[in-house]
Amino acid sequence: MNDKPLIAITTGGEEHLPNMPELYLQAVERADASVVFIGPDTRIIDAVARYDGFIIPGGRDIDPLLYNEERVADMDLEDERRVEFDLALFHSALKHGTPVLGICYGMQLINVAMGGTLYQDIRLQKGESINHREGGHHIQVVDNPYFAAGRYEVNSSHHQAVKNIARDLDPIAFAPDGVTEAFYYSLKHTFLLGVQWHPERMNNKISGTVFKSFIEACCERN
Repeated sequence: MNDKPLIAITTGGEEHLPNMPELYLQAVERADASVVFIGPDTRIIDAVARYDGFIIPGGRDIDPLLYNEERVADMDLEDERRVEFDLALFHSALKHGTPVLGICYGMQLINVAMGGTLYQDIRLQKGESINHREGGHHIQVVDNPYFAAGRYEVNSSHHQAVKNIARDLDPIAFAPDGVTEAFYYSLKHTFLLGVQWHPERMNNKISGTVFKSFIEACCERN
């Protein structure tokens, strides 16, 4: 048995790391785990055998064709190789019960992978909404297995979000305009959590608990 679980953070490759990659590393290490970045050149079967958990971090926009919609908004699409890799890795991790944490783009990708849809642009498609593109806002968290229910402040830097949530995902946090800010999957899986904010950029109770809960689940597989 290893002393610490080994976590892999998905990327688009060595030249395409997520924004502020050092913050992801620091957040995982603070939660007492070892961490590496992996990309599309990694064999899925080897990754699932080697790593105790996966983080799908922030990224660019997901092509609406993946959830059977025509594009109706301006967007900056994520690299196709990364999206294909993340989808394949996620489905394999889900099959094997490997813990997965999705952050921002990662949360959206999980929803799409499981059959949900996205707001291509919140302000365009939802109408009355708060500013999700920059700054921050509060969220209301309901009862769930991972962090205490209540009102929390989070950061916000996205224009897409979960629209129709996938059937097997349970929403557990909401922005003031009703946008889903977190969900989890309670069926046949040790840990699957998606959050719309960037907990690696915040040093507060709920964001620390996101990583703590994830690493605890990974330790059970270590």
